[in-house]
Amino acid sequence: MEDGPPAEAVRASLWRDRRGGPEVHCYLCAHHCRIAPGGRGLCGVRENRDGVLYTLVYGRPISLTVDPIEKKPLFHFLPGSLSLSLATVGCNFACAFCQNADISQMPRDQGRIAGRYVPPEQVVEAAVQAGCLSISYTYTEPTIFYEYARDCARLAVQSGLKNVFVTNGYMTKEALDDIDGDLHAANVDLKSFSDDFYRTQAGARLKPVLDSIRRLWEMGVWLEVTTLLIPGFNDEEAELRALTEFLVSVSPDIPWHVSRFHPTYRLLEAAPTPVSSVERALRLGREAGLRYVYGGNVVGHSSESTVCPGCGEPLIERRGFSLGKISLKDGRCPRCGMEIAIRRKEAQE
Repeated sequence: MEDGPPAEAVRASLWRDRRGGPEVHCYLCAHHCRIAPGGRGLCGVRENRDGVLYTLVYGRPISLTVDPIEKKPLFHFLPGSLSLSLATVGCNFACAFCQNADISQMPRDQGRIAGRYVPPEQVVEAAVQAGCLSISYTYTEPTIFYEYARDCARLAVQSGLKNVFVTNGYMTKEALDDIDGDLHAANVDLKSFSDDFYRTQAGARLKPVLDSIRRLWEMGVWLEVTTLLIPGFNDEEAELRALTEFLVSVSPDIPWHVSRFHPTYRLLEAAPTPVSSVERALRLGREAGLRYVYGGNVVGHSSESTVCPGCGEPLIERRGFSLGKISLKDGRCPRCGMEIAIRRKEAQE
């Protein structure tokens, strides 16, 4: 999408002024930015104008496309369905290895906010017309275009659609409380289990992400987690064991996706991830007690498919983002009868 006509900024949510002064405190995400007049938050898209915080990306998607839900990746939520993917520019992280840096870092790197105006009503209409079962707020960080995502999500629910966040998990409890009931699934990018990694490679901290993972699960939001495995940065066995043990402590039913890294953006010195490293991580996840572990960016690998954690029976065949045979009987394994942690549209059963 090209730059559209200047959109009128929309008053932001989840902020307060600083004791009546011109500085504002944004508490949408865990950065808790204190923003001086004329300044912007770390996301680059929330601006203090005369003591009032505005969002600069409301209704201005940079991407609006139809994807298989498996691309999020979500393997246990409405499998085989389509999802309308929505993103604006900007991000509250500055990951050196960002796969979508051209749009996520545009306000920071280029000083631009691109996108054409698409109001929430048109987003929902596009999803319905495309036969989607959900809208995914993805590609960049949905938290930074929260007001737009929230308004789309509320209208989506009225039209019978579900809502998905593909997120770095840095939103505050206040933000999650505000969207509670209108958010149905999330894939959280758990980049590492090292606070030092988060600080040096993403400009953030680990604990708020862990807090969000617990909150999302407790809220009843269907949750899957993805880790991009980067050789020499976050692939030590001890770290992976700690990460998977944390996920099991939340729930062994959380699907964990381990994706291969390819050098990009500002992290060009790291080597691509060997498939063997992905396989090792998945083994560690199973040993920790995770029931569903998957390899990402390993098209054709057996780890793309779902098997019964009880008896090993193949249940959902996948290759890339395409589904093959689905063998479930009333949400259970047809061989041993084990209930499978999955959320499917009722008509599919």
